[in-house]
Amino acid sequence: MVWMTVFHFCFDLSHFGYWQQDFLGDPFWTVQRTLIVSLFLLCAGMGQAVAWHRRLAWPRFWRRWGQIAACALLVTVGSYLMFPRSFIYFGVLHGMAVMLLFARLTAGWGRWLWPMGLLAVALPWLAGWALEGPLAGLAETFNGRALNWLGWVTHKPFTEDYVPLFPWLGVMWWGMAGGQWLLARRPHWLAWAMPGTGVALAVLGRYSLSYYMLHQPVMMGALMLVGWFMQP
Repeated sequence: MVWMTVFHFCFDLSHFGYWQQDFLGDPFWTVQRTLIVSLFLLCAGMGQAVAWHRRLAWPRFWRRWGQIAACALLVTVGSYLMFPRSFIYFGVLHGMAVMLLFARLTAGWGRWLWPMGLLAVALPWLAGWALEGPLAGLAETFNGRALNWLGWVTHKPFTEDYVPLFPWLGVMWWGMAGGQWLLARRPHWLAWAMPGTGVALAVLGRYSLSYYMLHQPVMMGALMLVGWFMQP
């Protein structure tokens, strides 16, 4: 959560012209984004492993899923108002809403989650090869907004956040597989108590969805206010 906040604050500084950076092409930023999203989905997968281990019922799953889906819609609306040409229609929350359904339905697959995760990660590259070769006639169909949420594309769409089903479902599967392994063989690792100085980090993790939804409006609002005061 802290890493994400720093990343987004730097993005906001660039967006408002205080510190110009290339967030689309500079590997310094693109690699960070990949690592941050990977951590998000690994943790989400581990959370599903814990839920499966505790036999949490479907009603509780649906309540949380509904919160994530509703927040995804809010992100779409908010980003459309802010970036009408590149609004977010399938970002991290949209992707998580779909991936959590797959994770819940496949939680009993056990060790098969590891190779299935590898297949999910490899599929976009295989699809890209096919759509640039023998299936080139279908490239525009899969690149279109109706299907590009699958991740089987030849180029990334123009949007502020893009977390397609593949390869990212594979990362969530790996998180769930790793969580199940820990619960079966090293459960004490997951029971480790956060030291006193890390309590604030635990709170961020506990209320991660609320924090995710609020941190950008607060930071952007603060920078807009700074810009207003700096006007001659």
